[in-house]
Amino acid sequence: MQKWVCTICGYVYDPAVGEGDIPPRTPFEELPEDWVCPLCGAGKESFEPEDSG
Repeated sequence: MQKWVCTICGYVYDPAVGEGDIPPRTPFEELPEDWVCPLCGAGKESFEPEDSG
């Protein structure tokens, strides 16, 4: 599954793990629109797909 990186603080959302109340295997696209980075509070618009290259 695609990981997503916060461009503000570098936090990586790993859908295989989930986060807080978000269960494992939840794709980034299915996170609630009001979800924010657990480290810096940035919105989903501040995340980019992790470069796997």
